[in-house]
Amino acid sequence: MPAPTTLSARNLVCSHGRHRVVDDVSLELRRGEVLGLLGHNGAGKSTTLMMLSGALQPDSGKVEVCDFDLSRRPDLGKACLGFLPEHPPLYRDMRVDDQLLFAARLHKLDKTHLSEHLELAKRRCGLLDHGRRLIGDLSKGYQQRVGIAQAIIHRPAVVILDEPTVGLDPAQIRDIRDLICELGDSSSVILSTHLLHEVEQVCDRAVILREGRAIFNGTLDELRAQSDIESSFLRLNADAGSTPT
Repeated sequence: MPAPTTLSARNLVCSHGRHRVVDDVSLELRRGEVLGLLGHNGAGKSTTLMMLSGALQPDSGKVEVCDFDLSRRPDLGKACLGFLPEHPPLYRDMRVDDQLLFAARLHKLDKTHLSEHLELAKRRCGLLDHGRRLIGDLSKGYQQRVGIAQAIIHRPAVVILDEPTVGLDPAQIRDIRDLICELGDSSSVILSTHLLHEVEQVCDRAVILREGRAIFNGTLDELRAQSDIESSFLRLNADAGSTPT
């Protein structure tokens, strides 16, 4: 029996003026899956994630999170979501614990369970010894960990991560990838990236965007069917009319 669907997007369209940034994109996420959202810079990944998270209303189309329509019940749908944008919304002059407790209160968590949620989020993100540190004094890798902890502190069913490893060193990238794999054990994860090896290491399925349209939506085995992932990615883009760089 297939796992239940945690997020469903149908025929999403978003335009800036006359230009369609996202054009008729559909995808589905099931519990326990890690879905990679792939594409060259400017393919529409971040705009798609903003619509999936409810941060941007699509011109047309529908997003459901845990069966809640984001346009009709945004409060209930967003309560099931954790979102880390490409630039984490962190207050550099706050301490880690204060930032995470602030996020927990925004999610209206029961005060009697705040310490439990805080402890778990810090443990999962390797922040147990950093609670009293100022965020501005942390390395970029640890600031990313705080951003992810903030996104998961309310234990959401769906976690959306936009380029979480950009600008990190190899050790930090490895740690974030391990964390993404762990999140996939208990939540559904959407990971936006342009790094093919990252998708290969942590994802179960992939959606590839080119100029706002989905040119592939399937499993990694399907993507590897004729060759390695990099060659398949370049071939799909070439077949769709792009010039790989």
